[in-house]
Amino acid sequence: MQGSTAIQSTTGMGDEGTRASTVDLRSDTVTRPTAAMRRAMAEAEVGDDVYGEDPTINRLEQRAAEIFGREAAIFVPTGTMGNTIAIRVQTQHGREVICEERGHIYNFEMAMLAAYSGCIARSIWAEDGILSWELIQPRIRAKSYYLSQTAMVSLENTHNMAGGTVYPTAVAEEICDRAHELGLPVHLDGARIFNAAVALGQPVHEITRKFDSVMFCLSKGLGASVGSMLVGSRKFIDQARIHRKALGGGMRQAGVLAAAGLIALEEMPKRLHEDHANARWMAEELAKIKGIRLDPKKVVTNIVVFDVSGTGKTSAEISRALAERGVLINGIDPLQMRLVTHMDVDRAACGRALEALRQVCA
Repeated sequence: MQGSTAIQSTTGMGDEGTRASTVDLRSDTVTRPTAAMRRAMAEAEVGDDVYGEDPTINRLEQRAAEIFGREAAIFVPTGTMGNTIAIRVQTQHGREVICEERGHIYNFEMAMLAAYSGCIARSIWAEDGILSWELIQPRIRAKSYYLSQTAMVSLENTHNMAGGTVYPTAVAEEICDRAHELGLPVHLDGARIFNAAVALGQPVHEITRKFDSVMFCLSKGLGASVGSMLVGSRKFIDQARIHRKALGGGMRQAGVLAAAGLIALEEMPKRLHEDHANARWMAEELAKIKGIRLDPKKVVTNIVVFDVSGTGKTSAEISRALAERGVLINGIDPLQMRLVTHMDVDRAACGRALEALRQVCA
């Protein structure tokens, strides 16, 4: 799951009143649908999507393809399923997929890379999670009968565990161009690609145009309850539909979900700059807390990863203490924590979270 972390909070959300007063910064997956989304879901025109007869699903898929400048798109329940399908369609068993060492497909998708596609990851560590062709080229396997051959390159934009970092478009396009020269497809795990687009000031179709396939989430940052999209050529999407069914993703009257997804796709990217501003402000304030270490200048989207080793406490200890104060932030390892700003946490709520952190780290 895209918002997964290594250490989970020990306190649940409780009743509705408790949820309303809690500042939940665990992920941008915790948001609840807007009133407009709820109305659209209640009023959605539906049909059987497995037969291709759900008009709301069809509209969502058509609109996603248009926005990304692609021939076709398919709605899937989760980002993990979207990534899994993309890898399966474009690789063969016994091959390797190049990805960044902290990449989501490698660390947080239940080894589906191997379990379903029969591939292994050839992981590369990169500064801020941003791969370059100079890092990738030496890891591409030489042609030999006794070596597992490179099948694909997969990038992640924004990069979740690297702190929401963004690929410069020129860097991503060089990787695509050089990989294509070698006959290798390039997949983009673009779970938060709209955050990247806002940070770069470029539309998503421009920053993704050279990728063979793109997965993006409707439920991260964009506020929909469920769902992700996979876009690509019509031939690719036709194959993707087969694997969606095989993975149990063939839903029926799923237009009730797509209705919220349409609003998420059309309206919610317009406000992502607010989340970015809140994250940057929190990073600047966090850097002032004794024992916490991070570089605020590297926070360009809605994810903040910070080191707590100087506090003398583990991330799990801090997470538990914060939960007692009504703030939910997860650790990603014993010494690092991650917070994610989103539409359900305004600047005042961010301020309350910071005050709780000051108290806990004192």
